[in-house]
Amino acid sequence: MRETPRAEPPQHRPHRAVAHTSGASCPGPPHRSDGRPPHTPRGVRRPDPLGRPGTTPPVPGRPALFSALVALAVVTWQVLVHGPLARLDERVSRAVVDAVPRPLSELASDLGNMTVALPVLACAMAYAVWRGRRLAALHAGLAMAAVPLLVIPLKEWTARPGPLEPWAAGYYPSGHTATAAVAYFGAAFLVSNRLIPVAAALTAVTATGLILRGFHWPLDVLASLTLCVPLLRWPVLAARYGRRSPVDGHGEDSWGTRSGATPSWSEDGRTN
Repeated sequence: MRETPRAEPPQHRPHRAVAHTSGASCPGPPHRSDGRPPHTPRGVRRPDPLGRPGTTPPVPGRPALFSALVALAVVTWQVLVHGPLARLDERVSRAVVDAVPRPLSELASDLGNMTVALPVLACAMAYAVWRGRRLAALHAGLAMAAVPLLVIPLKEWTARPGPLEPWAAGYYPSGHTATAAVAYFGAAFLVSNRLIPVAAALTAVTATGLILRGFHWPLDVLASLTLCVPLLRWPVLAARYGRRSPVDGHGEDSWGTRSGATPSWSEDGRTN
């Protein structure tokens, strides 16, 4: 009669994924033996230049911020001295004003009205507060509050007349464009990054309507867009680094993971 084979201890299998379980004695972060990142949102985050975990909202870096400020300074200088760029701007404006029916261009320019743009941002701020992102909502509100504080002094300083009202002054930069950009992009950053193309389209439609209707010169619109780059940096940075909620000491990060919970790992490297 054959003997029953005795059970042998499990042998280590090469090329098998190794993962740390919760409470394991082996230190270090969970990893996979095949070099692939773990199946967890934290494993696919890209760090920022300072090495901190990044999230998806695009943040204007220093080169973009510097370029925007330089462009704003150059355009403002040309408007003040009525340089070649300002004269070209006036010729372009006269060629495109009333290129489309006025009701259509007026409808597009109305997207930059306070009565239209502010409710959109207010709803996004309320949603962000409900999701525990109070810091991001606060910074978005501060960015909108800064629009008139920056635009009105520039209007009074440059005193540029309008395309259809040469006797009036205070058209540079465009307040409607700045309002639309901060409101729609701020709302997109607070709600979902998938709405960023929608925010860009609404801002572009507003700017185009203002130019075609003759409410602003093209450089007025361009100056407002460059002015909004540093303003929009506030809510984006707050959305990146201020996503934790103080409720019960446990917040949710950008991927919806509870900050007080430790993910467990299975043998194939996936979170349980």
